Amino acid sequence: MAKTQLNVRVDEATAEAARERALQRGVSMNRYIEELVLRDAGEVGQTFVEAASDFMKQYERVFAEEFGRDTGSAPGPAAPANREGLPGTT
Repeated sequence: MAKTQLNVRVDEATAEAARERALQRGVSMNRYIEELVLRDAGEVGQTFVEAASDFMKQYERVFAEEFGRDTGSAPGPAAPANREGLPGTT
């Protein structure tokens, strides 16, 4: 995977804390920062999935009423579209 160089400015205390944490973990400063960003991105994604799940649970009945499905039932096959009068149909 190609790498891109980033330059960041932080205060000395933050830089020292990052150096110490990387050393404690036995990884380079670059790897430590990369892991922090990846972990943060994963948490954001997980937070979104959980929020979407909660939303769907709260509004399940509304969706069921709108789209004609009973709550808690497994999705069935889609109803055939009314194609009467369209070219290529009988």
